[in-house]
Amino acid sequence: MTKKKPHTSALHEREGVSDSEITNSQAIDKIKQKRQSQPSSEALISNILKGDITALSRAITLIESKNPQHSSTAHEIITGCLPFANKSTRIGITGVPGVGKSTFIESFGKYLSKLGKKIAVLAIDPSSSVTKGSILGDKTRMEDLVKDTNVFIRPSPSGETLGGVARKTRETIILCEAAGFDTIIIETVGVGQSETTVNDMVDFFLLLKLAGAGDELQGIKRGIIEMADTIAINKADGDNLKAAKLAKVEFSRALHLYPKKASGWQPNVMLCSALKNDGIDAIWSNIEAYLELTKENGYFSKRRQEQNKYWLIQTIKEQLHLAFFENPTIKKALTKQLHLIEQNKTTPFAAADYLLNLKTDL
Repeated sequence: MTKKKPHTSALHEREGVSDSEITNSQAIDKIKQKRQSQPSSEALISNILKGDITALSRAITLIESKNPQHSSTAHEIITGCLPFANKSTRIGITGVPGVGKSTFIESFGKYLSKLGKKIAVLAIDPSSSVTKGSILGDKTRMEDLVKDTNVFIRPSPSGETLGGVARKTRETIILCEAAGFDTIIIETVGVGQSETTVNDMVDFFLLLKLAGAGDELQGIKRGIIEMADTIAINKADGDNLKAAKLAKVEFSRALHLYPKKASGWQPNVMLCSALKNDGIDAIWSNIEAYLELTKENGYFSKRRQEQNKYWLIQTIKEQLHLAFFENPTIKKALTKQLHLIEQNKTTPFAAADYLLNLKTDL
């Protein structure tokens, strides 16, 4: 009888390295200088195209940075990678907190990796409205998937961005595609009915649901349900299997109340258990059928074009917003107007009109 190998957590993969008793100060300074030096945009682009994960991670950090000094480098990287992008399948996965998104993605990602796919998982973590911080613990939760050499996992904070995605998720997709990843999975925050932005950056939108959690009523509500290409009832195992089957019937009835999608695809409801790895292969077959249909009828390319137009408008809005609030004249005037509002000497609407009519070089 073979002895079963104990499971090792991602938190305890290897033993720590003890501190050396003799430390070379010159070596330490050399390492610090190397870490502080930033590679050129050309070097990052070249390494990204070779599939270098370190270069990809550094480039994403530059793109996500709010430091104005990084914006020109980030723009050069995106421009350099763009000709090598748009060659992947983009899948958005959403659902309420606790539905099992991370567990599902781990099971789904491992299945795709066995098929020879290269997967990039962009996990969006909710940011605190109080401290502005994020835990970014998705790599720890996907402790088996993170060890897979075919998989790249990048957690990012949602920040102040609404819609369940991070501020620069769209640009990150481009870099991952240039690095050779053929399947991009975006795990959203999980904010419920308002989580719609991800739908404008993916090819297939998968909505995870739970049985017996009051979610059946959501099937007849407008919002995120009508955007889903497939609804998967997760945790359909054990004592919950009967309730999951009932929920499948309820959601299937509700989906028929919606008008036919422009893609020509009829959204469906499926059962799965990410914990037991049940139904994962069927969901991927379902996604393949959707891709085959939409590529044949031309909707796939048309949808990508519409998404590019949408993100053009969004980028303009974001740049104008940033330029407005970073303008020194506006900063000074805004502080003054806020003080006047506190003294009840002006209204928010009058203050806004005053600030918007200031002559500034935005």
